[in-house]
Amino acid sequence: MNVRVLVAKVGLDGHDRGIKVVARLLRDAGMEVVYTGLFQTPETVASAAIQEDVDVVGLSMLSGAHMTLAPLVVQALRERGSEIPVVLGGIVPPQDLDELQELGIAAVFGPGASAEEIVRTITGIVALSS
Repeated sequence: MNVRVLVAKVGLDGHDRGIKVVARLLRDAGMEVVYTGLFQTPETVASAAIQEDVDVVGLSMLSGAHMTLAPLVVQALRERGSEIPVVLGGIVPPQDLDELQELGIAAVFGPGASAEEIVRTITGIVALSS
């Protein structure tokens, strides 16, 4: 299965080391990765995901804006008629996990998530959504 993943930094979070590490590990696992760069809006991420015909959108958020920005990406995708799953990595308090899932986030990866866990989860999400 050839998996295409778009990874993005939404909002004003300028910390990009983690997303670059994740992009590399996804590539090493055989996935195609598109990185949109820093300071993206939910709308630009949704447009890029559709244009690039990706299977999954991966967001990296360390700014604490995950409860606002991640659901806006899901909303922007759905408004464009897309059901592309969205996953989130970053600093997310445990009490936010259930609500993020209810808002359409397919998976959340916190600090210490292993490469194997990330690859396995993304592969599973793509298999379920195909």
